[in-house]
Amino acid sequence: MTVIGVDFGTTNSVVTLLRPDGAVSTVRHAFGSAELDVVRSVLCFWNDGDHRHHVLRHAAGPAAIEAYLDDPLESRLMMSLKSYLAQRSFTETRVFGRTFTLEGLIGLFLGAILPKPRDAVLIAGRPVKFAGDSADDAFGEQRLRGSYAAAGWPGVDTALEPEAAGYRFARGLNAPATVLIGDFGGGTSDFSVLRFEPGSARPVQPLGHAGIGIAGDTFDYRIVDHVVSPRLGKGTTYRPGGTDLPVPPEYYSSFARWHRLSLMRAPKTMRDIEAVARTAMYPDRLRALLKLIRDELGYELYRAVSGLKAELSHAESAVLHFTHADFAIKETVSRRDFEHWIAPDITRIAATVDSALAEAGLAEDAIDRVFLTGGTSLVPAVRSVFTSRFGASRVTGGGEFVSVAEGLALIGRDRSGRSQGTNVSSRNIAKIIR
Repeated sequence: MTVIGVDFGTTNSVVTLLRPDGAVSTVRHAFGSAELDVVRSVLCFWNDGDHRHHVLRHAAGPAAIEAYLDDPLESRLMMSLKSYLAQRSFTETRVFGRTFTLEGLIGLFLGAILPKPRDAVLIAGRPVKFAGDSADDAFGEQRLRGSYAAAGWPGVDTALEPEAAGYRFARGLNAPATVLIGDFGGGTSDFSVLRFEPGSARPVQPLGHAGIGIAGDTFDYRIVDHVVSPRLGKGTTYRPGGTDLPVPPEYYSSFARWHRLSLMRAPKTMRDIEAVARTAMYPDRLRALLKLIRDELGYELYRAVSGLKAELSHAESAVLHFTHADFAIKETVSRRDFEHWIAPDITRIAATVDSALAEAGLAEDAIDRVFLTGGTSLVPAVRSVFTSRFGASRVTGGGEFVSVAEGLALIGRDRSGRSQGTNVSSRNIAKIIR
């Protein structure tokens, strides 16, 4: 029986297979002349046909991005869908007149990246703590399972994402060790304390877990909020009825969060912003905001901001470049400023690490190794949380995008009673032809 591990992420997703011969490898997806093992977690919808006979089409991953860039005005790009799972306020949305539930949307994406259902065990990753304010974690897992069912995979099993990353890390251990695993995604940061005892009856023992809905997307939000939004009217005023009032701040809290941005194209929201612009202190800024929303520029802005964040991981400063029509930004951002903006988030991440240690009943000196994975683990301010507390010699990382999915396949192996002597190779399987 084949075991499938699926790391459906806020930003990226990875699928792995554990074959009967014991090898774990990533599923590669053909896109043009390239083969990708990491797929962007995005959907794009557009209408085909003439004005009388519309046919709603969709694409996932890189094909979705290509479709969107081909015609952004006549398409709808959806990002960060995972961030909504534990939010009861999101039940359904309309796309070109058709209603979709969140499970249905995610199911479309998963259906595009998963093998067709067959005789296989599927293990789906889930965060320790789902993203969002007042997140309902039980509800989030229920909807995650419903999303897999919508993709044709009912009855899936789940495992915590940091625990899965720990399984992958354990391959390099040949002696007992207590390990703190940090998994940093787009929407959540999750931590597990695990005891590894190679060769024993219980080779992996979970000791404590904690998670928080702060990760890469939150850091992107801070950049947009401090660099982009003030140029679009944030912090300014308008004069309805001759009285100065602040431009509604909720415009910018939604604009700076990728999973909310596409929803701002709702006619009522657009009318409200236009009404504010008519009496605004800086009407051109509000109209630039309207144009960015109307022209579906979320993905281009996302790429620019993420590129800046990545540069700041190895440089003391970087330049944010973004241009659309008459709106242009070319601003140098220092790492020092960026770290100041995210300092409250870093403090909450550090407190979540404390929670994982407290649940495990362990002090910092009881941790033998620290393994960090996920792209946000490369941010220096994040890494310093661990090097300052545990020492640089105990902190390591790797497999930033594939470690969770590989570990999920290994967890599936153990849960299905397979032997512990599995050989895990780094090779990728041939592309899956659908």
